[in-house]
Amino acid sequence: MSEVKLTTEGIRYIALFENLTGATAKDCVIDEENDRVIFVIKKGEMGLAIGRGGSSINGVKKAIGNHVELEEHSEDDNEFIRNALHPVPVKNVSVVSKKDKRLAFVEISPKDRGFAIGRNGRNIQKAKMLAQRHHGIGDIVIQ
Repeated sequence: MSEVKLTTEGIRYIALFENLTGATAKDCVIDEENDRVIFVIKKGEMGLAIGRGGSSINGVKKAIGNHVELEEHSEDDNEFIRNALHPVPVKNVSVVSKKDKRLAFVEISPKDRGFAIGRNGRNIQKAKMLAQRHHGIGDIVIQ
């Protein structure tokens, strides 16, 4: 597993997030390039993080003043990658080790490829970065 290093700003955002939602954040990534803040939250706490009618997450967005994205954590590589690509339907995930690198091959329907990649690659970039931070997976290959 990779070690997650938080910035001072990330630690402040986690404290704010947990205070406003009651959910536990395991990680916070400030993605200035894509103008968003990504929280990786404890498994099973997505409903708590979002709140009734989106009230909790909207409070976080307003307090941070930035777009906020939530990803559910999992200790399982396969499930973590599926969560990171959600809501894209993933047919299969296989994680393999080649030389000193772990790779994830993700099977997605051709009609969903564009959505999985996202505008300017932002969705797949997020999934790759989180998979590296939390599971030491060097790359995600969409098939």
